[in-house]
Amino acid sequence: MYFTLPKTVTVAGAEMNIRWEFRDILTILAAASDPDLSAQDRALAALLIFYEDADAIPPEAVQEALERVTWFIDGGGEAPKRGGPRLMDWEQDFPWIVAPVNRVLGRDIREETPLHWWSFLAAYYEIGDCTFAQIVRIRDAQARGKKLDKAEREWARRNGDLIRLKSRHAEADDDLLRAWTKGGVSNAE
Repeated sequence: MYFTLPKTVTVAGAEMNIRWEFRDILTILAAASDPDLSAQDRALAALLIFYEDADAIPPEAVQEALERVTWFIDGGGEAPKRGGPRLMDWEQDFPWIVAPVNRVLGRDIREETPLHWWSFLAAYYEIGDCTFAQIVRIRDAQARGKKLDKAEREWARRNGDLIRLKSRHAEADDDLLRAWTKGGVSNAE
């Protein structure tokens, strides 16, 4: 149980300052799904964005440092194992995530006021019924071959561009992203 919001992590026995703001983490997630970056470049981007002094990470602790990034992105614990179809994309869906997160938090998250990733994540988990939830419900039903009711079919027909996930990387990269994030919060979600 965590009663405070971490702003440091321990790597190789040393406490390291991190970039904990939600925008930084979304930038890491965008880099993790960038088809123009190699797996090594994605990992390097995560380290450089997350750690204020990434150069201080000893070479033998790079894997541990990446695991701490994943731990933080997952909200401080093991992410539930996520199998099945990819249902969301942080970049593509962000415009539809903002409003319900704003509603939960009672403020606009796009303001310059820093917002810790874990606070953002907590609000994200509580967004309830909204346009984004409708998008994900329809994606899930379509991916699983479930029949949509008449209203859902009509909504999907009118909002096909919102529902269709844009392909950003090869299927082989999905496996790499899932392995790197252990199926956690990522574009491969």
